[in-house]
Amino acid sequence: MAENNSIGGRLARYANVGGTGLALAGRLGAARVFGGPLDNAAAAVQLREALGGLKGPVMKIAQILSSIPDAVPPEFAAELAQLQSNAPAMGWPFVKRRMKAELGADWEGKYAEFGHEAVAAASLGQVHRARLHDGRLVAAKLQYPDMASAVEADLAQLDLLFSIYRRIDKSIDTGEIRHEMADRLREELDYAREAKHISLYHDILATHSDVHVPEVVAELSTARLLTMGWLDGRPMLSFKDAGADVRNTIAATMFRAWYAPLHRHGIIHGDPHLGNYSVREDLSVNLLDYGCVRVFPPRFIGGVVDLYRAIQSGDEELAVDAFERWGFKGLSRDIIDTLLIWAKFLYGPLLDDRVRLIDASGSPGEYGRATAQKVHRQLKAQGSVTIPREFVFMDRATIGVGGVFLHLRAELNWCRMFNEMIEGFDEAKLAADQRAALELAGL
Repeated sequence: MAENNSIGGRLARYANVGGTGLALAGRLGAARVFGGPLDNAAAAVQLREALGGLKGPVMKIAQILSSIPDAVPPEFAAELAQLQSNAPAMGWPFVKRRMKAELGADWEGKYAEFGHEAVAAASLGQVHRARLHDGRLVAAKLQYPDMASAVEADLAQLDLLFSIYRRIDKSIDTGEIRHEMADRLREELDYAREAKHISLYHDILATHSDVHVPEVVAELSTARLLTMGWLDGRPMLSFKDAGADVRNTIAATMFRAWYAPLHRHGIIHGDPHLGNYSVREDLSVNLLDYGCVRVFPPRFIGGVVDLYRAIQSGDEELAVDAFERWGFKGLSRDIIDTLLIWAKFLYGPLLDDRVRLIDASGSPGEYGRATAQKVHRQLKAQGSVTIPREFVFMDRATIGVGGVFLHLRAELNWCRMFNEMIEGFDEAKLAADQRAALELAGL
């Protein structure tokens, strides 16, 4: 069962997070009423400093917002991007209480060894290395307490942040962004669902011998504890100074690991954070985290492929149809032209039939920023646009995986790899394959 979403837990969370948000909203509101200046940069620094010491979903929300172009003003995005995903781990007394709650008083006897120190700590939980009685090494991912309450409280703070944004800028309607983030965060709390995501990826990547997915140990897993096979590997960034052939091999594997599930099953690994991958000595890649997996309607993937083809051929009518299948509604001619600026940026490397960097800037921190700011300025002059739900994590993941390629300084023919991926694309076949894979995984 999911942990209780208690009123007391939410109130405690409001007290921790809410003070700065309320003060910030009040200051911005006063500036509106009394004609004072709106200092976005100072407000963004204050918000980042307040959030930086907190665990839980509020940190994940901040990281997601910083990676979705135009979800918040650029000053806020730059500050929120500085938040680190790794937070100080909870100590051994906490671990013992949590493990007892999940597996019973005799939980330690169910493992041959269990590391007292966490090997990784992030926004929603931490990971311990352990060994089973049959000798297998495993990773035990344990959720922090009261996360259900924290999610609901932090979503209320997200509403406050978006209300601040609306006072500053009305060009982006953030309503669907909020709903999408809420659904994905609630899913991430359910480790039983994450175990099904792992099963799903085992199936859809079965033919990819250079991509590794952990095995779930079902008898030692619950809705808040996930025990899975340990995958040995080095952090991806440890290869950033390797030879070009090494970096390009890793990037090509990452490209296939990300795009093949998308264009063959309508599914993405929605959190392409560098910490969610590791690399083996043979340069194959481990996928380590499956909390944020997004399943798209087949019509959306058909729109993704058709938008690519529309830009490739200059077919504006097909482009408009593709945007509508993405979920955009009531678009004016001017807004369509502006959205095409962003689409041409995202698809640019996939249209350019030559070996190249994914982005000419070569800087992961700057990837997409200049184009997003140009799009934002034009949308601000043209009126409000509602960002469809499906677009949110698609956009975030595309930018995120592009950042991985930039970190690796990979130079590949992205166009040829992508066209091999979508050759013979058929929406009806994708729909059938998606249904079969989800059913097999119990989703």
